[in-house]
Amino acid sequence: MKFIAATLLALGMSTPALAQGQASAPTLADLESVSPALSRYTQQGLLGSVWKRSGLTPRERSIVTLSIMIGRGQTSELPFHLDLALENGVKPAEISEIVTHLAFYSGWANATTAVPFVKQAFAGRKIGTDQLPSATPKQLPLNETAEAARVKFVDENFGTISPGLVKDTTDFLFRDLWLRPDLAPRDRSLVTISSLLANGQSAQLGAHMNIGTNNGLTREEIGEIISHSGFYAGWPHAFGAMSVAKSVFEARK
Repeated sequence: MKFIAATLLALGMSTPALAQGQASAPTLADLESVSPALSRYTQQGLLGSVWKRSGLTPRERSIVTLSIMIGRGQTSELPFHLDLALENGVKPAEISEIVTHLAFYSGWANATTAVPFVKQAFAGRKIGTDQLPSATPKQLPLNETAEAARVKFVDENFGTISPGLVKDTTDFLFRDLWLRPDLAPRDRSLVTISSLLANGQSAQLGAHMNIGTNNGLTREEIGEIISHSGFYAGWPHAFGAMSVAKSVFEARK
């Protein structure tokens, strides 16, 4: 049985589009031949438990998983998870925006490495460029008060260290990327937190947990992002993120 079919079965799903997707992940037989224990943890722990928990929707879990895999340049299971994300309700325009967003938060090379896989997933479902976001859409409204406070803080602390980065952060990220309408601010926070967590970027993680909370993520949902990420980014990264989250939650009391 293919890994993709077994995953769908474990998730209670079965669709021809997914079952016939181009998955480069190993089969369950491959896992059994190398590590029967890994096969058991995959079926009983990851697929049989984590993906079925109510703390995040399947759509949100797909966003978290894609963000980790793209953000870390891990492509072996990317074809499967792109198909699963589309099946779970992540729109093509949203996947396009996730790739773009991660170029800034995990680096251009990781984002462009994902492009051939996303292109193949879109082609398999006959998704054309008419379903993708404009390069220059009408932006969401800017929270002028919050942005002014952010600019003041960053400029005072880092303006003399790297004026170019400070300017680019304002121009490209917070006055452009975060205002693109085809990925909601709450989803951008899901993507950013997942990517930062997966790459051990704790210096920025606390700030983005605060931004995520302001964008509508609950304390419980942030906790479930961390839990889900343990399987896809590793336990050390997840435990590192818990320490950051604990500080954020205590400060927000």
